[in-house]
Amino acid sequence: MGQGKIVEYIDEGRFVCTVCLQDKGGRLHVLTRSNREINLSPKRAILISDPVLNVSLPRDDLMERLKQTEETRVRLKQEIDVEGLWELVRDEEEAFDPTYLAQLVFGEAVSGNHCSAVIRALFENRLYFKMKNGAFLPHSVEKVEEIIRQEAEAAQEAERLSQWSQWLKDIQEGTGAENPPFRADIVRLLVQLALYGKEAPEFKAGRELLSRVGISDIQQARSLLIRLGEWEEDENLDLLRSGLGPSFTREQMAASARLAARDLDLTGREDLRDMPVLTIDGPMTRDFDDAVSLEQTGDELLLGVHIADVSDVVPAESILDEAAAERAASQYLPRRQIPMFPEDLSSDILSLRQGRDRNAISLLARFDRSGGLIGCRFVPTVIRVRKRLLYEDVNQVVAQDSLLMEMHRLSQRLRQNRMDQGALSLSLPEPEVRFNGNGLPSVELVEPETPSRMIVAEFMILYNWLAARFCLENEIPILFRSQPGPSERLPLDEKGYLYYVFQQRRKLSPLSIQTDPGPHAGLGVDVYVHATSPIRRYLDLVNQRQIHHYLLQKEMPYDEKQLEQIRIAAEPTLKKLALIKRNRLRYWVLKYLSLNRGRKLKALVLDELKTRYRVVLTDFLMLADLKRKNGVILGQGQEVWVRVVKADPWEDVLVIEHVDQ
Repeated sequence: MGQGKIVEYIDEGRFVCTVCLQDKGGRLHVLTRSNREINLSPKRAILISDPVLNVSLPRDDLMERLKQTEETRVRLKQEIDVEGLWELVRDEEEAFDPTYLAQLVFGEAVSGNHCSAVIRALFENRLYFKMKNGAFLPHSVEKVEEIIRQEAEAAQEAERLSQWSQWLKDIQEGTGAENPPFRADIVRLLVQLALYGKEAPEFKAGRELLSRVGISDIQQARSLLIRLGEWEEDENLDLLRSGLGPSFTREQMAASARLAARDLDLTGREDLRDMPVLTIDGPMTRDFDDAVSLEQTGDELLLGVHIADVSDVVPAESILDEAAAERAASQYLPRRQIPMFPEDLSSDILSLRQGRDRNAISLLARFDRSGGLIGCRFVPTVIRVRKRLLYEDVNQVVAQDSLLMEMHRLSQRLRQNRMDQGALSLSLPEPEVRFNGNGLPSVELVEPETPSRMIVAEFMILYNWLAARFCLENEIPILFRSQPGPSERLPLDEKGYLYYVFQQRRKLSPLSIQTDPGPHAGLGVDVYVHATSPIRRYLDLVNQRQIHHYLLQKEMPYDEKQLEQIRIAAEPTLKKLALIKRNRLRYWVLKYLSLNRGRKLKALVLDELKTRYRVVLTDFLMLADLKRKNGVILGQGQEVWVRVVKADPWEDVLVIEHVDQ
């Protein structure tokens, strides 16, 4: 029976000394020093021992006896040398009960008070023993050393967090020292939190640091980095997460400099430097992959599509080729361009710059006056661009310039030929972010169907289509691009072109890149490759190498298995780049909308859902959700007006509401 015995248990890390008033078998009814009666499971008791108190004594007497017992046990605890006790038993490699350990300390005649003192001492100093099934197992020497090391590291960590948090508090108050020795470590920790949140490698330490500063939202790490001057207000977090930064290593830059100093090798090339070659690009273009020319010879037109021969400059498996493979493509983002090659190559030696001799892989295609293809050939060439034209300039003068007019007419014929073969016309304006002198964004839609853009688009499609045919006919291993027909072809009805495009795009089959040829239904061609942007897209460069080596009668750099391995390696990065570009455009549109909250915008209803509508903001071609409004029923294809209620680019939040016109 436990009645009258002293029962000790641990509650929230503290020893609680009680007397058992009644033993109910499965429960012990005990009285604490604070005059509380509680029911306690025997399993929670850490020690049930003498002395036995007379529970019929007055309550005050019982509590006084409890007090005296606990004071005795605490005093005895102070007499215990835990390390010395461990030294006596550490080599035994067995667990010891409290009574045996008490006897080692106090002698043979021990009481419950002595046993309690031992338990209390070993709980207070856990360096040398661990409790196992009511007994104490001594740690090994190695374990003790490990615990000592861990405790020292924990103490250092606590001191470090104290210093770091105080500095961050001072920074918030504008009084922090600019460059303490631990600044870089704090920045690294904040960057982890801002980029990866709860998935950050040192999330626990970062959360503790912010908590000590008084910050509960870990996303505030971004604000601290901006305050510290480490990040811009509009830092691209997707880009930072990708690890695809703008810089190249010292070794890569040295290799680039060596290649940039090379002389042109004209061996085996046709000299087309007298041909009237021109480029058509945007005003911000720095790397010129492609150029075009058009000449009339009798009743025929000779179209030249000239692609910079990057494969002649950058060898496969070289250090710069590996860098390009890792990046997979150049990135063109608002306010930032990240080239696939260092700029002394991408913007200079590789580029088809005006007035410079450059090697190219040229398509020379002959057409009759009605735009019918008579014949074509691919040839390694050396060219010199005569003119650099901008899209807008071409659009303004095309009606007065006979050469540009003929190019436009031919591009229209090529477009119609593809439409006749079942191509889908699903082009929409491209949102383009522009910035004023104060760095504030605006968004404009760039029309894709202008004469200049049609010329470039159709001539590049022609090159890629004929390059695919050329490789197929000559059994050149290549990465073809194919797309099966859509699951359904929708009609263009009274709901308009924009609604049609968004709905038809949902019916498209996915694109695939593979070594087996197949039709590209979206473009209306039987085979297709990408080989017109070797400065900007790595898979284009890989394809160009195959054509280059075949034309110059060199050993082919890749077989089908190697091409497939290159494709598999590149595709995850390409998907990542597409996501970065899409998210960054959305960020800037949301930024613009956040600066124009309350503005009325046009929207087109795409879908009716249970509690909301899916709409597209027609001025930005951005999808958004519109909450249903009582008494207002909207239909698919209906144009409506909405107002921006909230826009937050960092949280990717857009709230709009329907309004009357």
